Amino acid sequence: MRRVRVRVRTAAAVLLSTALLAALTSCSGGDEGGGDGTVTLDYYSLAWQKESVAANKRLVARWNKAHPRTKVRYVQGSWDNVHDQLLTSFEGGEAPDIIHDDASDLTDFAYGGYLADLRGLLPGKLRKDIPQRTWDSVTMNGGRVYGVPFSQEPRVIVANKKLLEKSGARIPTAEKPWTWDEFEKFSRDLTVKGKRFGTVWTMKEPVKQSVNLSQSTGGKIFTKERTDDGPKNEVRFNRRDSAVSELINRQVNEDRTAPRSGLGMAGSDALPGFFAGKYATVPLNYSFRQQVKQQAPDGFEWTVLPMPRGERPGQNAQGVVPQTLSVAEESSHKRAAAQFIAYMAQPAHMAELAKGDWILPTGREALKDPALNRTKDGWRMGVDTAKTLRPSPTLGVRGYAEWSDKIATPAFQRYYNGDTSRDDLARSLTHDGQLILDRYQR
Repeated sequence: MRRVRVRVRTAAAVLLSTALLAALTSCSGGDEGGGDGTVTLDYYSLAWQKESVAANKRLVARWNKAHPRTKVRYVQGSWDNVHDQLLTSFEGGEAPDIIHDDASDLTDFAYGGYLADLRGLLPGKLRKDIPQRTWDSVTMNGGRVYGVPFSQEPRVIVANKKLLEKSGARIPTAEKPWTWDEFEKFSRDLTVKGKRFGTVWTMKEPVKQSVNLSQSTGGKIFTKERTDDGPKNEVRFNRRDSAVSELINRQVNEDRTAPRSGLGMAGSDALPGFFAGKYATVPLNYSFRQQVKQQAPDGFEWTVLPMPRGERPGQNAQGVVPQTLSVAEESSHKRAAAQFIAYMAQPAHMAELAKGDWILPTGREALKDPALNRTKDGWRMGVDTAKTLRPSPTLGVRGYAEWSDKIATPAFQRYYNGDTSRDDLARSLTHDGQLILDRYQR
């Protein structure tokens, strides 16, 4: 699972950025060459879980054994303040050749000229294996491709299996998930005043959830309008866009089927209460299954369900932000770096990396890996939801980070706490938010 990334440039972030720059400088840069014509590429990896780091290092070792004239040097990075760390390395002229990040972070770097366009550098087999809708998450600025989206993480519902079975509710499947109305009814039925809530919404970071889940009711929030000056991003918040947000508000403030205390929680904060029977279900990122498996007390039975959908046909969808591998524009060995990325994105390797992170690969062939299709621990449920995943509407939107930090986060927090109306939320997101987006699009 990804750690929280903060874009605010703090003193700590500057120190981390300086440390990264120093580390890369001490490596003499990734474009160094030996007298025998060998080159060394720096691979900046954000893997952090033990299994994920091990998988990355195994693949780097195999590459180096098979490619003695093009060596790859593993450089450990961190999701914490990654944007500032990379920006400092770009501006200092010491960027790693190969960069692990996620698609939401590519926009500023792409338009800033820091990332290489990978069109023409990737094998056709790789291009065909990953669905075009996933490639759309890294395609911008006139159709340029700024990364290979190699893994993705949906949101799922982790449920108390015994409570689910006792409820008599229909058990949802990836092919026929609950509707949001069914989820609301289930949450009401499983709520016992003073003892248990039907669900808990962990909304410490409310924006991505609110935007990405809006797609399940036909929402989008960010749209593009064609103008004489090119495409222009616009913010909207109609009833389809706000349907899930209204449901969350309703469960917290009217039905009392979700606790208000959850609004300040991160996903892991809800697990003790879930294990204690305080919540019947908890919507979580897919990778949290690992923590559930590791921390669940003896005898506790849990299961993984797909997120609900809207009532209309075609509304079984949610937005995701893929993890990516990119090449620095300043790299002297772009083709070699792209070849290493293609190696990492081979189906077997893509599946190996996904298993290490407890998330999903993006490639069609990798999704067929037997280990990812086990029913145990919800793996198969995740694979079955892959076809419903779409790029988050936030991707490629210049000014999104500022909109999220300054406008959307406090506006959603006020709304979910019951301190403001849906119309006030809409005005903040659209009117105030559009002022920010327009400034980036002048």
